[in-house]
Amino acid sequence: MKTFSDRWRQLDWDDIRLRINGKTAADVERALNASQLTRDDMMALLSPAASGYLEQLAQRAQRLTRQRFGNTVSFYVPLYLSNLCANDCTYCGFSMSNRIKRKTLDEADIARESAAIREMGFEHLLLVTGEHQAKVGMDYFRRHLPALREQFSSLQMEVQPLAETEYAELKQLGLDGVMVYQETYHEATYARHHLKGKKQDFFWWLETPDRLGRAGIDKIGLGALIGLSDNWRVDCYMVAEHLLWLQQHYWQSRYSVSFPRLRPCTGGIEPASIMDERQLVQTICAFRLLAPEIELSLSTRESPWFRDRVIPLAINNVSAFSKTQPGGYADNHPELEQFSPHDDRRPEAVAAALTAQGLQPVWKDWDSYLGRASQRL
Repeated sequence: MKTFSDRWRQLDWDDIRLRINGKTAADVERALNASQLTRDDMMALLSPAASGYLEQLAQRAQRLTRQRFGNTVSFYVPLYLSNLCANDCTYCGFSMSNRIKRKTLDEADIARESAAIREMGFEHLLLVTGEHQAKVGMDYFRRHLPALREQFSSLQMEVQPLAETEYAELKQLGLDGVMVYQETYHEATYARHHLKGKKQDFFWWLETPDRLGRAGIDKIGLGALIGLSDNWRVDCYMVAEHLLWLQQHYWQSRYSVSFPRLRPCTGGIEPASIMDERQLVQTICAFRLLAPEIELSLSTRESPWFRDRVIPLAINNVSAFSKTQPGGYADNHPELEQFSPHDDRRPEAVAAALTAQGLQPVWKDWDSYLGRASQRL
C-alpha cells in the first residue's frame, strides 16, 4: 500500500532548494497568470524572486478567497487536555525533560473548561495533548469525546499519531478532524530535534495523514514548524507536495494548512531559519493559489497587528484567546503552557476587528441534530 513516504523518497531536499532559489521573475509572472498551479509554479511563488510580486500575489489570493468562501472566517479554540508527554523534543514546552508542572484534565475539569469556552461563543473545538499513550491515549479519548461531542458542533484533535483502526473508532465517537504537523520534512533535522519517545519515528509521523485518509476522517490538517529546519522554503514546498498527494488519494477528505512559526517556550531553541512577516504572507498566498478550496488557518502565535492585516487576504480559519495549558480557561496557570501566544485578545475583540473590515466571523457552521460528517461518510 503506497503512502506519502513513497513520494517523499522521490524528493531531494537539496535539489528542491536549488530549484526554488533558481526561479526568476519570469517564472513568478507565469505562475501568477496560471489558471491552475503546477509544482514548478509553487516553487516559483515560494522563491526569493516572488518577494517583489507580493502585492499581485496578495490581490489574486484575496480574490480567490472571496470567490470560494465569501467574507466568512471561522473561529475555533484549542482545549488543552494534558501536558503530559513521553517525548523529548527540543522546541516544545511539554517536552519530558522540562521541569514543569504536569496536569491532565479529568471529567470535572473538562466540564468547567467546556462551560468557559461555550460562554465565549465557540462551537469549533480543537483538542490538544502531549503524547502519553498510557495516561492520555485511546481509553482517555473514549471516556471524554462523547460528552464533548454533545456540546460542540465540531471536534478536532491535535494529539499523538494513532493507528488507522483507532482513527476509525474516534470517527464513530464524533471526531471530525485531525491536525498533524510533520514539524520538518528534513529527516536528519527531524532526528536532531526528537531525542526520545515515539516521535523519533519519522515515518510513523509522516504517514499519519494517510492513515487518517483511509479511516475516512473528514478534515486533515497539515503544516511544518517554520524555523525548525534551515530552509523554510523547502519545508513549505514539502507541505504542498504532501497536500497534493493526499488530495489525489483521499479525495473524500477536506484539508487544512497552518503556518506555525517557532514561539518562545520553556527549554526552547532559536529558529534555524527566519521567515519574516512578508515571507509568511507570501507563503500563505502561494498556498491559496495552489489550492483555492482548502482551509488556511492562522493561530494566535502571530501578533494582533499582523493577523488583522493578513486574515482578510487569504485566511478563513482563526483561533482566538487561545490558552496553551490544561485548565487555561477556567483557571489560568501560565506555568503549564506549551508556548506563549502572541495575540491574547478576547474573541469578541478579534471578531470586532474582522467585522470592521467587512468580514463575517462564523462561530458555528453546523448543527449537531443534522448529524456529523464523520457519521455520514
